[in-house]
Amino acid sequence: MPKQVLIADDNSVVRRMVREFFEERGDVQVCGEAANGLEALEKAKELRPDLVLLDLVMPEMNGAEAATALKKLMPNMPIILFTMYGRNIRGSRNQMIDADLVISKSDGMAALESAVDILLNGQPDGPDVKGS
Repeated sequence: MPKQVLIADDNSVVRRMVREFFEERGDVQVCGEAANGLEALEKAKELRPDLVLLDLVMPEMNGAEAATALKKLMPNMPIILFTMYGRNIRGSRNQMIDADLVISKSDGMAALESAVDILLNGQPDGPDVKGS
């Protein structure tokens, strides 16, 4: 049975591209989409996905705030912050963000694929892990 992923990004083109990427994989299914952090929080509570993918900069509630709220409600739910600002928030500042991994969109879909594999399948190799 495919793993369920919720995608939250205020850009509909990014959501479509990520959805198509997951559809091609076959082992991961998009169970829902959100255009802002508040909507992501509501949908995650309703859908209980296996993984949440959050953009950092979104209206209503940003990705960092949404990640913090999600971790309080569902502490074991893996969260990836997939953002244009990923390279700027890695390292020590990454400790303040309640996401399991921070991936820069500029690193491309291969980095996202590695992150998904790490969090859903337990594979150890991949992009920078929180706290490293």
